Amino acid sequence: MARIHYVQHDGTEHVVEVEPGLSVMEGAVKNGVPGIDADCGGACACATCHVFIDEGWISRVGRAESEQEVSMLELAPTFEANSRLSCQIEVGEELDGLIVRMPESQH
Repeated sequence: MARIHYVQHDGTEHVVEVEPGLSVMEGAVKNGVPGIDADCGGACACATCHVFIDEGWISRVGRAESEQEVSMLELAPTFEANSRLSCQIEVGEELDGLIVRMPESQH
């Protein structure tokens, strides 16, 4: 299991244990973390699971590279260099302690 720290825009933190192989989005949805709606169910077809990766984790998680993910993120109200769709981040043991922050538009 990997412990993922989901931080809402107001600073409220939810620490959830997520099974390896699931996405960061699935971990949030299965555990009722507010702010990650996942309207498309993880199909990379919306931006309702948008998160900001904590700078200390970018090297392990990576930046958005696929054309589909980048195009969805560009539709988000606040697209930044550390933006990712949480449905596109697969959880593994190496992500234990990962910190993701949700934009103000997702509450």
